[in-house]
Amino acid sequence: MDLDIDITFGAIADFMKDPTIEEIWINSPERIFIARSGRSELTNLLLTSDDVRNIVERALMWSGRRLDLSHPFVDARLPDGSRLHVAIPEITAAHWAVNIRKHLMGNLGIDDLVDKNVMTPFIAMALKNCVRAGLNILVSGGTQAGKTTMLNALAGAIPRTERVVTIEEVFELSPQLPDVVALQTRSANLQGEGEIPLRRLIKESLRMRPSRIIVGEVREAEALDLLIALNSGLPGMGTLHANSPRDAIIKLQTLPLLAGENISHKFIAPTVASAFDLIVHVSLDSTGMRRVKEIAALTGRYENDRAEIETLWTWNGKEYDRGIGTLPHADKFAVIGAPLASWWRQ
Repeated sequence: MDLDIDITFGAIADFMKDPTIEEIWINSPERIFIARSGRSELTNLLLTSDDVRNIVERALMWSGRRLDLSHPFVDARLPDGSRLHVAIPEITAAHWAVNIRKHLMGNLGIDDLVDKNVMTPFIAMALKNCVRAGLNILVSGGTQAGKTTMLNALAGAIPRTERVVTIEEVFELSPQLPDVVALQTRSANLQGEGEIPLRRLIKESLRMRPSRIIVGEVREAEALDLLIALNSGLPGMGTLHANSPRDAIIKLQTLPLLAGENISHKFIAPTVASAFDLIVHVSLDSTGMRRVKEIAALTGRYENDRAEIETLWTWNGKEYDRGIGTLPHADKFAVIGAPLASWWRQ
């Protein structure tokens, strides 16, 4: 079913069609905001409570997801790739809170991000080589920093001969590859049954003969299942909310503890150290510019129950400073015909 923007979104249809607007959110019928280039602004649009409710209900008709008193939150994908999130009273104080995040850069490749000054051409080449070599990559950053865009661009560098399985809460990734299976979670029904969480999807994906798995966002105990999958020799990628690569590692070592009391730091530290190879940290600055802020490599070593990482590049506000670290798994780069000795210290 096609989504008629004018019919579905009514008074906010022009915002949906405007290619410069990244996100729309409604705090109340009289306070509607939009974001352009990472900066928010209050619009002069005024709606009624019925207008807001009708927009949400029409949008949800396509997704098949529910919103009611027993399920006061909803997270849904729209046909154009936008992501809709709604919360209703009594979770919110008085009004429906609506967010529509448009994926304007959803199909950009790594070279396209270079053109937007997200990174340098050399860093782009290094990241493409890391993907081709099958390194496990974690993309970290804050909200709206561009984690999904970066992950999608990295996925586009995966060799076209590979079979990829993507795992998400709501479909957002769209790797431009011929052999892709996309999986998303499912909420429980009215009887509280039928829920399919990320943990289940990660386990099921391993039965689908993947060459590589991609987890849209790691939030909770599914971190344990991802770590176990990556430690089985299966390459993969994912994103994680964090303030820096080091914070990402600390969080990645904490989230698996949610899986049960029998999981300990002594088990998780070596597991994290051997599971991920590279952390790409993206940020959104005060001017609305999105950029690769730091790239770090895990050495495979750990000490005092902490995985060891080394900085490869850091953005100092004007240019990238080269760190003392080096990329791991030199043998994997040799296999793809890009030995580190031929390009790494350029």
